[in-house]
Amino acid sequence: MRALLLGADGFLGRHVAERLLADPAVQLTALGRSDDADVRFDLSSGAPGVLARFLDAVHPGVVINCAGSTRGNARDLTRQNTVAVATICEALRRSGIGARLVQVGCGSEYGPSPVGASTGEDAAPRPGGPYGVSKLAATELVLGSGLDAVVLRVFSPVGPGTPTGAPLGRIAEALRRAMQNGDGELKLGGLAVQRDFVDVRDVARAVHAASLSAAQGVVNIGSGRAVRMRDMAAALAHVAGFDGVLHEVDEPHTPPVQPPYPDGCGLWQQADVRTARDRLGWRPRIGLEESLADVWMEAACRV
Repeated sequence: MRALLLGADGFLGRHVAERLLADPAVQLTALGRSDDADVRFDLSSGAPGVLARFLDAVHPGVVINCAGSTRGNARDLTRQNTVAVATICEALRRSGIGARLVQVGCGSEYGPSPVGASTGEDAAPRPGGPYGVSKLAATELVLGSGLDAVVLRVFSPVGPGTPTGAPLGRIAEALRRAMQNGDGELKLGGLAVQRDFVDVRDVARAVHAASLSAAQGVVNIGSGRAVRMRDMAAALAHVAGFDGVLHEVDEPHTPPVQPPYPDGCGLWQQADVRTARDRLGWRPRIGLEESLADVWMEAACRV
């Protein structure tokens, strides 16, 4: 099977590429904006007709879209996350290859959930910020395209390559600096939330499984368990060997009052992952201890 991977140089895309390259039955072609891509193409500004001609030439059996952006203003996020997907869908419709589309979405499309509840694919999406809105719009484009397509809503990925701008990436970097400077205490914010963390390598396994399956619609990808960010910070400090004190600077909040968190998901998110088990044969395998150890290893080696 020939697979065309979009966004191979991103956090998720790099691990998906590694997973696909490990499968001898897969021939991988990477398309993106970086010099490392096999073919350079900007999805947010490129013409669908150009991409369609490329699809006809390469003739992939599956197109996997890991491209997109988590940062920027509403206009930038719309270009990178929504317009780009519109280009992909239109190119696939124009081409004659009949390729399957695997779109990587996100848990932010759902927005805040009631504390203690697991969010299933039938939940009404109510994204709480421009990022979630842009990703939800992309999902709606895919679902309404008439293509053979599946959308994987990935909750909170973590593990090797976690960006320094992500919550756990920021905490790891703060720990590194504190230990380097000999600080005995560290002040951290944003620890009141609870999120469903899933290792990025398990996400790559799910993408691989989805590309080979006949599943359509939306499929949640997560661990199925919400974890407090303060517990994740404490575990990361333990892995790092930080023997100082962590000070939480957040004011306490209790439902239904939910402060505006950057991902627009409020205090709580937990995925219902039964659909992934039933339709993809997928379950998460990698524990948070291993994920956090990898996050810290990279942070510790950073200079």
